[in-house]
Amino acid sequence: MASFNITDQDGQLLVSSARKIVTEFVTTGHRLALGKDIEAKLSFDAGIFVTLNSRNDLRGCIGFPLPRKISEALPEAAIAAATEDPRFPPVQKTELDTITFEVTVLTPPEQIHVDDPATLPDKIKVGRHGLIIKQGYNSGLLLPQVPVEYGWSEKEFLDHTCQKAGLPSKCWMQKQTRVFAFEGIIFKETKPNGIIIREEL
Repeated sequence: MASFNITDQDGQLLVSSARKIVTEFVTTGHRLALGKDIEAKLSFDAGIFVTLNSRNDLRGCIGFPLPRKISEALPEAAIAAATEDPRFPPVQKTELDTITFEVTVLTPPEQIHVDDPATLPDKIKVGRHGLIIKQGYNSGLLLPQVPVEYGWSEKEFLDHTCQKAGLPSKCWMQKQTRVFAFEGIIFKETKPNGIIIREEL
């Protein structure tokens, strides 16, 4: 599975930029333009998700699973995670100092091909892979950090990704279901406005 050479400095730039973009948008309604130097550093293509957490609870998560130019995708994903996640009300200015920012850079999703769907759990690894499950018009994605946070097995990870797609939990056992795996490089604040680290799952 393809990987990226993303430095810790790149990761710090991604997370600090996401915070600046959201702070500006929530405070003034303006979309902050990235500086030319930052644009140049973030000109590579990758999938990206921005996750906001408030006191260890999810506060918003939006992104793009397929590769896009990061300098363009990051502002879109950051603002959407803060204001457009349908599960939550928009983030308010007063919340910004209680929220931790996290950015996950994704490798391109690759379909897992198996003769027997029952062997799918053997093809994925919790702590390494994220999953996308598709069937018909339904699609669901869970990032690599999610099953680690909840202590799921590979089978439970597949079940929950089916549910995220709005499908029955065992839909991964059906021949018409397509399962894709990807890897994620995760950078996050250790606390609101705190130092930014690369998270090892």
